[in-house]
Amino acid sequence: MARGLLMLPHYTAIRTGFSSYPYNSPKFLIFSTSKQSKRARFLCSCSAKPHHDSVELSKYQETFSNRMAMAGLKPHHRIAVGVSGGPDSMALCLLAANWKTYGLNAASRVNNDFIDGLLAIIVDHGLRAESKNEAETVQHRVLKMGIRCEIAHCEWTDGKPKLGHLQEAARDMRYEKLQRICSQHRIGALLIAHHADDQAELFILRLSRNSGVLGLAGMALATQLFPTHLNCDDGISSSILLVRPLLDFSKQDLYNICEGGQQKWVEDPTNQSTIFARNRIRMSLKNLSSSIFKSELQAIILACRRTRVYVDQICQTLIDQAVTVMPQGYAIIDLEILNPSEVPDICLSKFVTLLLQFISQRQRPVRGRAQRLLLDYLRTFPCKSSFTAAGCYLCAAPGSKGSKIIICCSVYSALPMSMESFYVVLSAKQKMNTSNELSQIIENGKSYSSKAVPNISNLHFLNKISSSESILTEAKQDKIVSEPTFTSILALYKTEFEKFQVKTETLSDLKSKKVIEPVKVKELGHGQIGHFMDRFLVSWEFVGGNDGCCCCSGQDLVMEVRHMVDADWLYLSELIKSGNLENCQLEEAKRSLLLLKSIPVAARRSLPVLVNCEGRVVSIPSVCFSICKCLKVSVEFNPRVPLGGGYRSFL
Repeated sequence: MARGLLMLPHYTAIRTGFSSYPYNSPKFLIFSTSKQSKRARFLCSCSAKPHHDSVELSKYQETFSNRMAMAGLKPHHRIAVGVSGGPDSMALCLLAANWKTYGLNAASRVNNDFIDGLLAIIVDHGLRAESKNEAETVQHRVLKMGIRCEIAHCEWTDGKPKLGHLQEAARDMRYEKLQRICSQHRIGALLIAHHADDQAELFILRLSRNSGVLGLAGMALATQLFPTHLNCDDGISSSILLVRPLLDFSKQDLYNICEGGQQKWVEDPTNQSTIFARNRIRMSLKNLSSSIFKSELQAIILACRRTRVYVDQICQTLIDQAVTVMPQGYAIIDLEILNPSEVPDICLSKFVTLLLQFISQRQRPVRGRAQRLLLDYLRTFPCKSSFTAAGCYLCAAPGSKGSKIIICCSVYSALPMSMESFYVVLSAKQKMNTSNELSQIIENGKSYSSKAVPNISNLHFLNKISSSESILTEAKQDKIVSEPTFTSILALYKTEFEKFQVKTETLSDLKSKKVIEPVKVKELGHGQIGHFMDRFLVSWEFVGGNDGCCCCSGQDLVMEVRHMVDADWLYLSELIKSGNLENCQLEEAKRSLLLLKSIPVAARRSLPVLVNCEGRVVSIPSVCFSICKCLKVSVEFNPRVPLGGGYRSFL
């Protein structure tokens, strides 16, 4: 495979794993009028014979460069671009190519057929007969810009998704493919072509779903994405930063950029189908095309985003000051430090949601009546009762006299117990290089975010935790939107709300809290690392061979992993009393039992336990207990998604 060159800040050439092609692609040319001028010109060939039409695009390029800087990105960073072939993503390719080439040194621009450190990724969903040919056409156009380009083909092993879930399933598959390719190429940032019109559509869509102000803030400029699981074929599994640098651009702006760069695009026919809510909203918004309506709609979105930035900052401060995360996988909230009665509803709700999502690794927020009850529970001081929500169990911390609350994972919730087994083959050096670049990008972005936290006196909707109509009404009262704009948005909201039906799934086996589920078991092979419940990294291996070892029988060398049950700590206690352990094993067992007793009972039940094929307890790794000296077991609390959900920027 031919390989490209990536130029770092000191311009030392290193090899990258980007795919190349056996022919010389036409260059994407950039000219600057002078060193003093900030203007840049796009010259792009769209035919076999070069025919350049110089168009001034300095305004667009300057806006794009500013947004990239706010996201923490610099031209030397390795970057991928998600490309569909439509005007949005093709305009993004033009802007990204110009920004990256103009930011790199002249030698790298002239000597390479492809722009260094820039990869376009096309995802062919395979849902239409002509999609494969369209993807290849788009790939050819992107290559002519001087951008390396790969096509990822989707395989629907369980059959193509049904119409009602088509867009959601296609989106999930698309991001899975994009993340995997970025990881394979050690790319830390992925650009997506969402723009201001998309943001407006999302606002109306979420308004009709009765989202609160945080949801109405729309899409973030930058969002850290984490893999859905750690079971990658090549052992590579890392987060990436999803960046949307076109949120200040309208759809018309993107058409202008494509036309100015003489760049062709394709239109997706599914975008015209009124079956999908987004398409209906898009068509309705086209009928409200006045500049006043558009600017006022963006103004209310901006007001929501400013509130979101403030709330996120408050929540991070509360987490830093009032929360302690324990290595056994539970968290402790100090109510006296938190002082929940003085925290606004919207901030307290977001704060506890982040904690529940972290402990359970379930990313859906708490809503409705459960949300109100949860806030009341937190504000009851001292805490004297328990509460279950979103896959978590909350209760007073032992010995705290109700001044502290523990949050632990509830193993009897409706959440499935998952464990992905994988082999680690990614070298520490490779992983460090990728994570270091991503960390630097995030730190660059945070330096902008920290300066942009708004003053509370300039915020709107801070007391509006859920009601969409109340947010619209306040926007009118505060003169963010005029009466005509308010009326138009309200009409769109009501029209779409009437078409939206909430579907509730009832889990029959969970109707009664008294039902005890059977213990769920997952297999883990010798030398493998399992991500148990998306929370604990668990591994085991033999030390000095397994001759005469009674831990594991058979040729498969497989242990079973399950969560702890009450009988496990009773077994450990009885084992100590039995007198069947050697002196050294007896002392280790006693220390393990003391450590186990220091863990709240509710938190113990989510700890991983290794058992043999006969169901006998072999190891409780969280308290360093193993029945056999020949066995080495390790466990680490390492949630897939970190506390706070990773980095986000709503600038």
